[in-house]
Amino acid sequence: MKATAADQRRLVEVAQLDARIRQADHARRNPPQAARVQELLGRRQELSAELSNRLGARDDLRTELSRIESDVAVVDARAARDAQRLASSSNAKEAQGLESELAALARRKSDLEDAELSVMERLEFADAAVAEQEGFIAATNAEGAELSAEGKRAVAEAGAAFDAATRDRAAIAGGLPGELMALYERVAARSAGAALLRRRTCEGCRMVLAGTDLQVLRQAPEDEVVTCPECGCILVRDDESGL
Repeated sequence: MKATAADQRRLVEVAQLDARIRQADHARRNPPQAARVQELLGRRQELSAELSNRLGARDDLRTELSRIESDVAVVDARAARDAQRLASSSNAKEAQGLESELAALARRKSDLEDAELSVMERLEFADAAVAEQEGFIAATNAEGAELSAEGKRAVAEAGAAFDAATRDRAAIAGGLPGELMALYERVAARSAGAALLRRRTCEGCRMVLAGTDLQVLRQAPEDEVVTCPECGCILVRDDESGL
């Protein structure tokens, strides 16, 4: 196939734009932040499950503390009634019984207060554990929100680059002969499509061509469309080809 040197050089521009289009398409479909965002989503699930456990433990302690406080209130009420009865009693035997019951109630209250103090200490640690876990979740959410925003910006930028490269490609390809573009499309399906030959190296596959291959290229007319013997892409020659 024949094509002017200028048209062949424009094929290289098309190939470069195709590479940019592929890169931009990949970037908009797979922003670099996506993997970390997925990690954070999994991490947040783990943290939320642990938070539920810690909240449950704290709720149990609050229930236990409420029960103890209720028991203390019952003991106080009973002691107040007994003390009032004792104050108005003139029966020695009854007074002795009330004094004994008041002593038992005092011991019961002391035990309850000890239990209450223990639960309150454990509840303090439970509150701290919940706050700590909520802090972990907040930090995870903040990082996720920031990465999501960055990802959206990256997708938007990649989308703009994709659209610009697509427009530029259409403008260049539209000015090239249809037969030449058809050849390029077939070749591009399995290679870089088109590339410059620079210093005896194909820029499509980065392979240095053998002497016999270079000799064939030297003998080919300037308007002859040639391909790389290594990768098959259309090889475009210029003053820096080293021929």
